[in-house]
Amino acid sequence: MDSLILLFAAMLRISTPILFASLGETLVERAGVLNLGIEGTLLLSAFSGFVAAQFTGSLWLGLVAAVLTGIALSLLMGLLTVTFGLSQHVCGLGITLLASGVALFAFRLIYGGASTPPALETSFVTLDILPGTAFAPLFSQHWLTYISLLCVPLVHWLLYRTAFGLRLRAVGEQPEAADTAGINVYKMRYLALILGGAFMGLAGAFLSLAQLGAFSHGIINGRGWVAIAIVIFGNWLPYRVLAGALLFGGVQALQLRLQAEGVPLPYELLLALPYILTIVAIAFVGRNASYPAALLKPYRRE
Repeated sequence: MDSLILLFAAMLRISTPILFASLGETLVERAGVLNLGIEGTLLLSAFSGFVAAQFTGSLWLGLVAAVLTGIALSLLMGLLTVTFGLSQHVCGLGITLLASGVALFAFRLIYGGASTPPALETSFVTLDILPGTAFAPLFSQHWLTYISLLCVPLVHWLLYRTAFGLRLRAVGEQPEAADTAGINVYKMRYLALILGGAFMGLAGAFLSLAQLGAFSHGIINGRGWVAIAIVIFGNWLPYRVLAGALLFGGVQALQLRLQAEGVPLPYELLLALPYILTIVAIAFVGRNASYPAALLKPYRRE
């Protein structure tokens, strides 16, 4: 029982950055923009948050720096794809390459040839909701984990219970009709990118400021691409996106436990297990996914 509770606790912790990133990508894609720059955005956000926290001694300033980095890169994505109408595929991949290159170059510039910089002296504390009970490990999480879970109903409410959400979904489905109804398509897509970028910044900040308390070259480890896959798996619905993030986090936690217990399997296979599961899930679910009709289509006002 104790080992199962510890496994679920690890699942929540590991799924937190994936959930933040997936919710951000959900908002962006609902507005008709595919942001393939998410992998680089997570990396540069994690780096800027770590550097800001280390040099200022404030985790909160590090968190703000990470969020602002995510927003800045999303605005760049908006400039290229919304304003200039360039290919979302090409621009997203370009932003990932740019952000990753800037992060790694700045890393070498600041920390020299070290493979990892000095760890932070402190990281965001955990909140113990049920101390002294059998479920204490499950509810001993970083506060950002609780925030990520609360963001699921918040994003659902925003998309399906507000006029803002109705306009955002209209822009992602029929931008011409939305424009005719008086909705500013460009403004709504920029707002979606800003919100999505903030979520991606939180995802990067969680990794470097809470979960690891350090920065390394492989800190993201493909989480951005997994987030895009989880959005498809969740059919652009926040609660199903949560299920996808928990599924990935659960399998990741399981393979770490199997490695720790010395299961006689190649560790490369165990490391690949969560990503194999993601590919299999997309193969089955992706064929029936209800894509936003205007996804990947630049809008040009007649």
